[in-house]
Amino acid sequence: MTFKHQLNAWVPFRPGFKPRLPLWTLTQLAVLLLPFSSLLSSLGILLVALGLWLQRFPSLVRRPVNWGFAVLSVLMLISTALAFNRMDALLGLFNFLPFFFVFAGLSEWFQTPAKLRRIAWLLVIGSVPVVAIGLGQQFFGLSGQMQILWIVADWSIAPTGNPPGRMASIFSYANVLASYLSVTLTLSLGLWLETFLSDQQLVVSDQWSADGGQWSVTIGQEDVEGEAFAQNSPRPQIFLMVAVLGNAIALVLTNSRNAWAIAVFACLAYALYLGWRWLLVGVGVVVSSTLGAAFAPAPGRDWLRVVVPEFFWARLTDQRYTDRPLAQLRSTQWRFAWSLAQQHPLNGWGLRNFTPLYQAEMQYFIGHPHNLLLMLASETGIPAALLFFGLVGWIVAQGSWMLYAKMPLSDAEGRTETHDRLLYFSYLVAFVGCGLFSFLDVTLFDVRINLLGWLLLSAIAGIVYRGQAVGVASRK
Repeated sequence: MTFKHQLNAWVPFRPGFKPRLPLWTLTQLAVLLLPFSSLLSSLGILLVALGLWLQRFPSLVRRPVNWGFAVLSVLMLISTALAFNRMDALLGLFNFLPFFFVFAGLSEWFQTPAKLRRIAWLLVIGSVPVVAIGLGQQFFGLSGQMQILWIVADWSIAPTGNPPGRMASIFSYANVLASYLSVTLTLSLGLWLETFLSDQQLVVSDQWSADGGQWSVTIGQEDVEGEAFAQNSPRPQIFLMVAVLGNAIALVLTNSRNAWAIAVFACLAYALYLGWRWLLVGVGVVVSSTLGAAFAPAPGRDWLRVVVPEFFWARLTDQRYTDRPLAQLRSTQWRFAWSLAQQHPLNGWGLRNFTPLYQAEMQYFIGHPHNLLLMLASETGIPAALLFFGLVGWIVAQGSWMLYAKMPLSDAEGRTETHDRLLYFSYLVAFVGCGLFSFLDVTLFDVRINLLGWLLLSAIAGIVYRGQAVGVASRK
């Protein structure tokens, strides 16, 4: 059998041709392996995206967002051709262009709440071993190097974490793990709330009142069919509760202030969505007490420090790292990145060129400027940076508008649709958390984190596409 025949046997080349490769099974396997093997998960997702491109090419090329990413790709290629160091810029393209391709394909695939729910479950399930390894690293001296065929899996577990004292688990750095956990914690919390509300037979109306300005919670007596809500066994709730607590503890132990803030944001978002004023008050008291212990003037600060653990307020004030060199401060990096953007505003200096330029100027190595917007502005030009954030923001805005305007997410109705909306809200909160994280750190250089962000965005876009199609069909 020739290579062409073998390829035809696995990946369809003709529209309407039913593939032998179980794309959905491969997608699930790739998502489950995401934190453990960047190679296997990324290859699996790329194969799925390729199959979807070949199957649904006419639909893909009609999406305005995909044309926007195509224009962005051209701008990045131009920036690479004019880069200060072309080889570094060429390598930097691999952090973006393949993911634009993956996003376009998966957004045609993740168009049902059932698929989003399964992906969320797989991500949460995968997070449990990551948390367990991290706890072993912090409290039981777990450390070492594990490699499978050199590149299939490569974990380096440093004693007590990296930096020392901050949990990193199987990731290279504590902030990378924190970025991952901020997503899995949000999704696990959303899934747990879904099962909790179903068990309590509560229905969230999820209808924002333009007059009252709030969501309401009402009692529902109707029976719901389907595996998502007809759970007689308490095991899913117990597992999700363990996952939420484990992810929360691990996120705290990463010692990442960014991730702490995102966790607070997620709690407030769910509290607002569900109309739980008691949770809003509780989170507000905890946050204000912690901030007061860190920054309030004496003697109020001293009183609060009796109650608030030193672990939190000392980290917020950065008292443990008072001797940071000037070049290590993020404010210094941001000013330098903006100066680079001003010097080459149209095409930038080329991807991955911030590091050598910063090192030459400051005599200090920094891998990135700790702000994705400034990084793109300095490396690819201001137009490309604005286009990137504009496209992503437009997708998130459309998804948010679907919830606000009560547009249908699927063909489901009643309580099933209500729970689907809660799930979709969880995806929005998780991705917005990723976006907020990118303004204080850049973790996309880890393929797993980069892929995770694009998975979330493709799910948001896919439901938008599906909802628009359902809305058009209902008006006919």
